Amino acid sequence: PYQPILSIITPTRGNFSEYWLQQLLTIKGDVQFILVYPPDLNLSPIDDPRVKVMHSPYKGETIQRTVGLLNADGKYLLALDDDDFLHPDVLKLVIEYFEQFPESWVLRLYKIDVDYLADTKIRSDWASIPDISQLKVVKRKAINPEELVLREVPIAPLENKFNVFLALWPYAKRRDHHGAHIENFNNKVWKTELVKKALADLSQSMRIGDPITWLPSWGFDRLLGLFVQAKFYQKDICIGHWLPAPEQMRYIKKPSSLKEIRSMFPSDALLAKSFPQYGYFWNLFFEELYNGIKTNIKKRLMRQE
Repeated sequence: PYQPILSIITPTRGNFSEYWLQQLLTIKGDVQFILVYPPDLNLSPIDDPRVKVMHSPYKGETIQRTVGLLNADGKYLLALDDDDFLHPDVLKLVIEYFEQFPESWVLRLYKIDVDYLADTKIRSDWASIPDISQLKVVKRKAINPEELVLREVPIAPLENKFNVFLALWPYAKRRDHHGAHIENFNNKVWKTELVKKALADLSQSMRIGDPITWLPSWGFDRLLGLFVQAKFYQKDICIGHWLPAPEQMRYIKKPSSLKEIRSMFPSDALLAKSFPQYGYFWNLFFEELYNGIKTNIKKRLMRQE
């Protein structure tokens, strides 16, 4: 059967701009675009054979993104939100990278934050992509963004010890998430085979009794990024690389006042439930537990106002 090289998966409510869709479809080559809508949302068809339109059983980040990922046909995949932009030549980068580093799990694109009102920057031309074959591999962070190096991405240090102070003091902050490793899944290119295997286990971890399923509304980004690393964990290995500037992705940043207040605790709790042997996840669990309590208090205070 036909297999595209790269699948780009976007959960959406269908309110993306016409400009965003136009720019998405300028991406060159053997790319599959999967748009996952909530149920019963009927929109005009998109005139591009590379576009695959799907509907999830119900609305929500986790379920819509999961539907798209499970139905990705590409050898590699990338989760993209419906207001962020990718370089038109991103597929060329993906092909060249994984030919040179076939054992890698993930390619981290160079991303810049762009204010949602900075229309000139959003619509500006893209600079030429870096030549993978000319990049030196380093373990450290580049001295400046223009330094043409590939920075190694180590696997998350999941064997870090549990810090009991995080469980006892609600204002304690974890520090073991600092470093060159990654937590989040979105906006990076992953091997599809690894992701689908991790999703199969993740779906089982969400079951807390027949027929009850625990499906968090938010936080799927970090949940899946760390779940993949935990499922295939090998201590201290390099799982990929971070590309240098110029940017291959533009992340549209909105002020917090325009965003819904979200609790990430339910999704992060699934990591401790699935992999209780890793102190890293217990540190995350307790920090997010207290963050969730504070978030709920903030929501109630806002309702009273």
